[in-house]
Amino acid sequence: MFRLLKQIAVTGIRTEAPPAPDESLRVAGERLRAEVLRYFDGALTIRHVDAGSCNGCELEINSLNNPYYNLEGLGIRFVASPRHADMLLVTGPVSRHMETALKRTYDATPDPKLVVAVGDCGCTGGVFGESYACLGRVSNVIPVDVAVPGCPPTPRAIIQGILTAIAVKR
Repeated sequence: MFRLLKQIAVTGIRTEAPPAPDESLRVAGERLRAEVLRYFDGALTIRHVDAGSCNGCELEINSLNNPYYNLEGLGIRFVASPRHADMLLVTGPVSRHMETALKRTYDATPDPKLVVAVGDCGCTGGVFGESYACLGRVSNVIPVDVAVPGCPPTPRAIIQGILTAIAVKR
């Protein structure tokens, strides 16, 4: 037991170490900031919709607002109402219970609207597929502009998906 405590004292807490600087993330962030300024007058607003996911993608989306990724600093913010949103960020396979809510959210979003499907479940239906309780991928219910695969995708991949959606709609 003493040996284990000594090893912990020498090693320290690794989970709280700051991540190493990432040059590609800085370049993507600057590009994203420029695109947002050009096409959305300085502020892109996103409405996140959980259509039935396991919350793995939500954890990665929440990390987009931490000081390391800092989406707010890039001019991107999450809003509570689809009426104020430019983009829908949809996670999870669409359960039958969420079909109507997802369609209403899509209809309430003003044009021109962007839709990004996040995670393997949102892109392909994932392990849930299509069944009596699940409609599968997001594109089975509403049109999708960009799909970000991964289970869950990294925050960098989500940022790249947002950037790709902006580039698709210009």
